[in-house]
Amino acid sequence: MASIEGASSKELLEAQSHLWLHIFSFINSLSLKCAVELGIADAVHSHGKPIPLTELAAKLSIPPIRIPSFGRFMALLTHSGFFTTTATESNEDAYAITTNSLPLINEMGASIAPFIEMALDETLLRPWQLASSWFRSEEPSTAFEMAHKVFVWEATGTIPGFGRLVKEGLGSDAIPITKAVIEHCGELFRGVRTLVEVAGATGTMSFAITEAFPDVKCTVLDLPHMIDALEKNEKVEYVKGDMFEHIPPADALILKWVFHCWNDEQCLKLLKNCKEAIPSKEKGGKAIIIDKVMDTSDGVHPKVTEAQLHFDLHMMLHTCGRQRTEADWKKLFDDVGFDEYKIWPAMGNRSIIEISYH
Repeated sequence: MASIEGASSKELLEAQSHLWLHIFSFINSLSLKCAVELGIADAVHSHGKPIPLTELAAKLSIPPIRIPSFGRFMALLTHSGFFTTTATESNEDAYAITTNSLPLINEMGASIAPFIEMALDETLLRPWQLASSWFRSEEPSTAFEMAHKVFVWEATGTIPGFGRLVKEGLGSDAIPITKAVIEHCGELFRGVRTLVEVAGATGTMSFAITEAFPDVKCTVLDLPHMIDALEKNEKVEYVKGDMFEHIPPADALILKWVFHCWNDEQCLKLLKNCKEAIPSKEKGGKAIIIDKVMDTSDGVHPKVTEAQLHFDLHMMLHTCGRQRTEADWKKLFDDVGFDEYKIWPAMGNRSIIEISYH
């Protein structure tokens, strides 16, 4: 156990540096948001080769007086792994994209820039300013409610602009994971004739599934204010409703990032509705869950653990939910009567869980 009396002056200064790193870590997040708003990744990518700092600034309409400051900003983004840098003949820094910046590029068709804008919006940052007050109080159930006086999903229909951010943010996040599911877990949809995307918002996943599997009829279920403004189309049907009250019947259900928003009691209610909506496994019924399965085994990379803990606290403050281990998931499934489950290999920070009952 460490003690002030036993620590050397050098150790105390190192501890202070550790604290400073955490104090200013918000700069990483907000620098990423700034990079998205400026469109840096798209500008670098479209250049086709390393782009000098002055050319990049001109392309982004950054005035000459800001170029020295912009160079310092790019140094952080480069250090964070979003760009690489080489020197031009005139000894000017020139930037190129990395794999880490690919999800920021609109041309790739899978930009998660809207998700970044949603996650770092003031609406979701404000609850963190009240975290200490929330811990000392018994009500409300979340810090989000303390900050905004409404539950987070109600806020999508009451806080101006927040609903759009959520729809676009979750929609952009659905693009890469849907592509991965179709490419690596396509057999999940074999024999499926009807599918309901539960809490699917814009239906990004459903559109991709119907493109890859034309015989699958997809329906999106969500709250009225989440789908009211969406245009009708021939490929996907939109149904207004509350998943805690009723889920339309189908051969299969798909739920992306749904369960981690709710506590165990609410998840059990949702799982019961899922079970009522699909037939048994013998008749082709299944529910496909895209969510996090927390890895608590030895040897997990510290960065993975940190990301898991960050997301768990994010859900804690904004919703009634949490991230779950495989044991947590199994208990939920067992309690409802889903007696068979399969966890597919993790894809990034998420897993695919297929559940069914006999």
